[in-house]
Amino acid sequence: MPGPLPVSGASAADVPVSDVPVSDVPVSDVPVSDVPVSDVPVVTVVGLGPGRPGLVTSEALEALRSAKARWLRTTRHPSASLVEGTRSFDYLYDSAASLEEVYEGIVQALVVSAASEGGVVYAVPGSPSVAERSVELLRADPRVRTEVLPGVSFADLAFERLGVDPLAVGVTIVDGQRFALDSAGRSGPLLVGQCDSAHVLSEVKLAIAGALEGMVQGGPPPEVVVLQRLGLADEAVFTVPWDELDRSVDPDHLTSIWVPELGAPFASEFVRLEELGRTLRERCPWDRQQTHDSLTRYLLEEAYETLEAIEELGPDGTGYEHLEEELGDVLFQVVAHSVIAAEEGQFALGDVARRVHDKLVRRHPHVFGEVVANSAEDVSRNWEQIKRRERAERGWSEAGAGEAGAGEAGAGEAGAGEAGAGEAGAGEAGAGKAGFGEAGAGGRMGEYPSLMDGLPRNLPALLYAHKVQGRAASAGFDWEGVEGALAKVDEELAELQEALEGGAGKAAQREELGDLLFAAVNLARKLDVDPEAALREAAAKFRRRFRAVEELAHQRGDDLSELGLEGLDRLWDEVKATEAG
Repeated sequence: MPGPLPVSGASAADVPVSDVPVSDVPVSDVPVSDVPVSDVPVVTVVGLGPGRPGLVTSEALEALRSAKARWLRTTRHPSASLVEGTRSFDYLYDSAASLEEVYEGIVQALVVSAASEGGVVYAVPGSPSVAERSVELLRADPRVRTEVLPGVSFADLAFERLGVDPLAVGVTIVDGQRFALDSAGRSGPLLVGQCDSAHVLSEVKLAIAGALEGMVQGGPPPEVVVLQRLGLADEAVFTVPWDELDRSVDPDHLTSIWVPELGAPFASEFVRLEELGRTLRERCPWDRQQTHDSLTRYLLEEAYETLEAIEELGPDGTGYEHLEEELGDVLFQVVAHSVIAAEEGQFALGDVARRVHDKLVRRHPHVFGEVVANSAEDVSRNWEQIKRRERAERGWSEAGAGEAGAGEAGAGEAGAGEAGAGEAGAGEAGAGKAGFGEAGAGGRMGEYPSLMDGLPRNLPALLYAHKVQGRAASAGFDWEGVEGALAKVDEELAELQEALEGGAGKAAQREELGDLLFAAVNLARKLDVDPEAALREAAAKFRRRFRAVEELAHQRGDDLSELGLEGLDRLWDEVKATEAG
């Protein structure tokens, strides 16, 4: 680990640390006894206040003076001088792999100490009842009885400096170390404590970026209030723009922030899922090794499995549980990529949601603006026009990189959601990276923008062809009706037959076959049929019938490999007749 963990509530000053190691007795060896509650060892928790020694209560001082055994969560606090020489848990901050491990180690040590020394007094920065994870764990531990003596918290000074009545405005106090999870479902205002590192401030910034009031185009930049070292000689209270939070602030153990209002509450289930993604990155060796590149195959696989679940939906409502599960798998792929990006300081899940939300609003002016669209064709035409305008505004260089199909999916065009075949074999072909993807996908750098810019490279071939044709059709390069597209299929079929009969080489045969397939896709588009779905259904039908042929052969004791084409054809006709009947 790159250096010691930050100590919430610790001082920047170098204070001598009395590092008394925790007992080697495992937590499990301190049993939950059936003896009366009065005989359970007691851990008395006192608070050292938010800063200067004068804010420590007389009750806390008396408990510390009279205690036989005392522990400090950390000596790096301005009021720790009141109990010099007391054992501390500073060594855990220097050696543990995570803050949660620190808190669990503290509880283990206190349980052992209380059991062996007949009770113990445990002193924490601030108030034991406010943003104190170790006390939360102690209260839940049945092996000790936890008694808490109230104290002055950082929140008391913060509300005084802010001039805020917390009851009147409905303040929520959250721990900066667990901000994303603790603020789930809250719309503010929020007082965020224990913002003791640039990493914590960055996490808070990324989490609230999309929800702060004023996060609308053209609105004033939202601000947060930073409160540092309240009650000490170098106290500071100032405001900063949210996007400067982790760049303009030099955090320490006595840093808090005030978020006056959030525009919308966080979705708690999404936050819990994102928190799970972070936990897996921290604790699971496999997840920790993953990168954006290594996860691409899983995103593709989960998309195909979702398509298969959609195919399995029954008219009686069956199959939705499977679809729900597969959609969750796709969603977690989004979460995983967002967590990795957040680690790199790029974006978080909230940014992804905000970006697609704003883009869809922008590209649906017929819903959110004054544009009139009376048909799906009008919507698609407007969509392409808006995309072209956006690409031009960004600059040609950025447009050439392509939008990775995000806008295509949002348009709701036929086939955008059908990006994979679903069948086992089709999933392999769906990757299609060699071949079609190289033929101009993604946009060619040139002297002027093209309608073909931004087409993603890795779409399945049929969907790719469908979108290429759609782009051309938006400029009027299209058959007026089905007849022209059907005639083109006949023309391309004749050319393929001519190439085969004339002894053309493989390259020419492949080219003519490609033209035939491209013409078939165009016919599907004119028929308003999704070619991906049509081919997938045909493949599934063939698969179903072939399985039935195998079953018939097995029932009759025939060896499939010895039946020959004529024998297989007879079985095939039987299966078709059975289905028709």
